[in-house]
Amino acid sequence: MGVGLALEGKKVLLVDTDPQASLTVSLGNPCPDDLSPTLSDLMGKIMMENPITPDEGILHHPEGVDLVPSNIELSGMEVALVNAMSRETILRQYLDTVKQNYDYILLDCMPSLGMLTVNALAAADNVLIPVQAAYLPAKGLEQLLGTINKVKRQINPKLRIEGILLTMVDSRTNYSKDISNLIRESYGGKLKVYKTDIPRSVRAEEISAEGTSIFKHDPKGKVAEAYKILTKEVLNNAEKRRKHQLEGVR
Repeated sequence: MGVGLALEGKKVLLVDTDPQASLTVSLGNPCPDDLSPTLSDLMGKIMMENPITPDEGILHHPEGVDLVPSNIELSGMEVALVNAMSRETILRQYLDTVKQNYDYILLDCMPSLGMLTVNALAAADNVLIPVQAAYLPAKGLEQLLGTINKVKRQINPKLRIEGILLTMVDSRTNYSKDISNLIRESYGGKLKVYKTDIPRSVRAEEISAEGTSIFKHDPKGKVAEAYKILTKEVLNNAEKRRKHQLEGVR
């Protein structure tokens, strides 16, 4: 989606907050452990109150997005955060040094609910929740929503849920359809469930090895088309919120 926003003319920073570095690898960095500095180094500087230069650690991808990469060192940062002062806001403090340069900053989180994910929620304005159309990911959704609400109450009152995005949807199987329908029925009344589903596709699964986005790898495919529609939906929602806020000020 980050590349989709860039294609719409937005300045986008992607931040990989997962020690497994899947986002970093998928954007053309097959050996993330060789990268330096990474997000772990930058958060360490914040904890030590050392200065950070505006472009430090940021990689520029040819498809128009910037990336703060991750690697396995971020696992050690998760442990270090436990004893840090203001431990929930270290990532937010880093993002405050760069956010003026971007229209959108997207934080890619690991699927667990540790301190790094809490830091991401504490730093975010909105949460977009991708849920695979399968039983276990759908089952974990309620726990994630509980964590989001807790962070909203205790740390980040501005946090809001942008919506739930169904991914890996295989329209050929009744199982996938049933899970998708269950999520829409269970949560559609209180949360936005995006009209756009991201379909399962072999072409999409190939892109990690290519170091490119789906827009370049398979520009006319169904996944690229779905992300184009999703991007426009996200931008339209943002514009509606902006107008609503302006009307509230008046």
